[in-house]
Amino acid sequence: MHFLPTERTALFIDGANLYSASRNLGFDVDYRNLLTYFRSKTNVLRAYYYSAVLETEEYSPLKPLTDWLAYNGYTLVTKPAREFTDATGRRRVKGNMDIELAIDMLELADKIDHAVLFSGDSDFRRLVEAVQRRGVRVSVISSIRTSPPMAADELRRQADQFVELADIAADFTRRQTEPRTTRPPLRQTPAEPFAEPDAI
Repeated sequence: MHFLPTERTALFIDGANLYSASRNLGFDVDYRNLLTYFRSKTNVLRAYYYSAVLETEEYSPLKPLTDWLAYNGYTLVTKPAREFTDATGRRRVKGNMDIELAIDMLELADKIDHAVLFSGDSDFRRLVEAVQRRGVRVSVISSIRTSPPMAADELRRQADQFVELADIAADFTRRQTEPRTTRPPLRQTPAEPFAEPDAI
């Protein structure tokens, strides 16, 4: 992985996509360690985290994570997710953050040297191309080791650098290795709840 200490860098994290990739690879992301890892390699100006949030009268399981991120170095970008029932009667959640992420990356392009995109979504290929035309280097972090692969071929080809998530995960992985006792283990950051495929 090629990062320069002097490069002005911004991280753009598609929350649902990173969550799905990490869970498919069998680990949880420790967001404190993730930020520390990238700050040790490059000059991180901003770290954006994008997530659609289901706003119901009940407590949202995403709230502990989003609250923590907002107070610990991340710029949180959220919008209400839409809940609906599909043709088969199953409850679905839809909340796509692609437009929000694209706008932020394009607006920041003149102020950064390197954009790091945590997503394998092929819809971002044109965004990556547009940002590259402005002189910004783009790294894509996702996985082709999941089944099916999370990273689209066209996005990997467009990126200046593709980084396999599994290769760097050890630097910001939170695994529960000890059996649970009567007292729950302390966690640095709250775990992200299950994300349905339709929320990606």
